[in-house]
Amino acid sequence: MDTLAHVLQARDDRYRFCEHEGGECTVEVSIYGYRPNLAANVIFTAIFGLSMFAHAFQGVKWKAWTFFAFMVIGTFGEAVGYVGRILLHDNVFHDAGFKTQIICLTVAPAFLSAGVYLTLKHIAIVMGAQFSRIRPKWYTWIFMSCDIISILIQATGGAIAAGGKNTTAGNNIMIFGLVFQVATLLLFGALAAEYGYRVYKFRSQLNEATTALRRSFYFKGAVVGITVAYLAILLRCIYRVAEMVGGWRNAVMQDEPLFIALDSVMCALAVVALNAFHPGYMFVQSRSVTAGKGSGNASETEMQQLGSQP
Repeated sequence: MDTLAHVLQARDDRYRFCEHEGGECTVEVSIYGYRPNLAANVIFTAIFGLSMFAHAFQGVKWKAWTFFAFMVIGTFGEAVGYVGRILLHDNVFHDAGFKTQIICLTVAPAFLSAGVYLTLKHIAIVMGAQFSRIRPKWYTWIFMSCDIISILIQATGGAIAAGGKNTTAGNNIMIFGLVFQVATLLLFGALAAEYGYRVYKFRSQLNEATTALRRSFYFKGAVVGITVAYLAILLRCIYRVAEMVGGWRNAVMQDEPLFIALDSVMCALAVVALNAFHPGYMFVQSRSVTAGKGSGNASETEMQQLGSQP
């Protein structure tokens, strides 16, 4: 193992100062060992860019300001990250392109997961806060705090790694941040599943004030969208841990189809699912219930517009 580590370190040192392709500075000796696919990266830049504008519009429409902020920052970060990979297509040793994509594509999904964390509080209020093990507002405080810690750790590691002076330390810090994010996601999933079980067990005692909303196609779709986004982000984070744990230039890191399938597609699926079934209307109804303004029920006309079932 020591010999292999020394060989990799020597290889890193030998090509550390490559700035342009040519001579010994070939695609094969670059960090990723491949030239990023231009078409794929343009497509994902467009997907995240369009999703960002859609989330901005939807966030303003429903006045879901916190969700708006996290989703816009997350999708913007993803789009910028893929611009960085486009620069790497033109020159695999492009310093700014590498730093941009390593930081943005590592950190941006943490903002997307923050958006998902926000939803459990509102689901609990709509379904019935009494079935939750903790007060609904604590879901937001606990998981948002963990997510902020994860973002800071990953951003610090990404910045150190991108600097090039201590890539091993930066890599290890990013791994710790990613593992912390996976642990947070798993805990969130466990609490959400446990709450779902209790709701099912006591389904005859659910909040009557939100019956129409809960029966609507919109609400059911929002729950499905949130679930899809959660699972996609979780899978992506597990993949990134596997990618980073082998160190720079490992086989997983240099497999572009795997990166596209388990990072690009997963993050795109998450943001599009939350566009298609935006939870904004659920937030509005949740705030209404919390504020004690009437029943918190949507009007019959609103439910018809949202695809209410009888």
